[in-house]
Amino acid sequence: MKRKIAILGSTGSIGTQSLEVIAQNPDYFEVEVLTANNNVDLLIQQAKQFQPNVVVIANKEKYAFVSEALENEDIKVYAGVDALNQVVEMDTVDLVLTAMVGYSGLVPTYNAVKAGKNIALANKETLVVAGEIITKTALENKVEILPVDSEHSAIFQCLVGEFMNPIEKIYLTCSGGPFRGKTLDELQHVTVDDALDHPNWDMGAKITIDSATLMNKGFEMIEAHWLFGLPSSKIDVIVHPQSIIHSIVQFEDGSMKAQMGLPDMKLPIQYAMGFPKRIKNNFPRFNFLDYPSLNFEQPNTKIFRNLALSFEAMDKGGNVPCVLNAANEIVVEEFLNRKIGFLQMSEIIEEAMNKVAFIEKPGLDDLIATNDETRRITKLLAENRI
Repeated sequence: MKRKIAILGSTGSIGTQSLEVIAQNPDYFEVEVLTANNNVDLLIQQAKQFQPNVVVIANKEKYAFVSEALENEDIKVYAGVDALNQVVEMDTVDLVLTAMVGYSGLVPTYNAVKAGKNIALANKETLVVAGEIITKTALENKVEILPVDSEHSAIFQCLVGEFMNPIEKIYLTCSGGPFRGKTLDELQHVTVDDALDHPNWDMGAKITIDSATLMNKGFEMIEAHWLFGLPSSKIDVIVHPQSIIHSIVQFEDGSMKAQMGLPDMKLPIQYAMGFPKRIKNNFPRFNFLDYPSLNFEQPNTKIFRNLALSFEAMDKGGNVPCVLNAANEIVVEEFLNRKIGFLQMSEIIEEAMNKVAFIEKPGLDDLIATNDETRRITKLLAENRI
């Protein structure tokens, strides 16, 4: 039977690529729910093409426009954050693909897990902010969390058939972003356009900036900690400029497994949606002769401070990763708006981590409050630098 997919954030980079995968595999998947925040034109276009049961526009002010555009379609249209949080609980949904960017994906993902829905997780911030709560709830409700991030998908694929064998270490690979090898002096003068020019991956603006600062890799370490139950001592990051080896698992006998492929997000998306079946596709194939050498380097955490701050947040635990994420979302927005410099982002995040009160065992309400407080503090810290 076809899997009915709810895509949270269908107009973003992961959402649009997910719909490409579905369009190429109509015998396996169909769209049950599409949601977006503000991009009504693309949402309407997607709804007309894929004919979902339900469409949700989170911005209530745009409800009338979407509803009118789809009035001749057999599609239910809802609006608002509450609708977004509730639609994932629908009985007709088989899999929820969480492609929303940032903290906004937390509550709908949590509700989907509580409702017993399997998750294809592209929203890494959900586990960064509330990893203990989400993984505990998933276990209680017998929910599978299938990673969509290329690195975590790679680790997941390497572990198929190996779940009884202890992991000695995992290596998350990263391209190093557009500023690999730059000095602190050089980074003082980089622009937003420079930071958005990623060498290998085609992603949205926020994730591209996170890749340039290596915060994306820091978040992925925390996500891996919760997905695979590993302490920070068993998680390492290695710079791999070609982005062909997506991650590596090392076992207790010293042997290593790596998952390889061209840098194309549709591959891990399709794997998560079709798991455990590998579905045939016509994506470009890797050719070893095109890559006569693969290189590896140690990341410089003194220059890319966000990676060191992520290790610190992971080790401290509690609400600190929530602070890390909230502060980062604010500084990335300020940087994209050209209000602060590239290096100031890490400085402000570190200050925020020192200012917000520590909670060792936060509940969901504590995390929501921490998020709000951190955003307020970080905004003030950023304004003081303008």
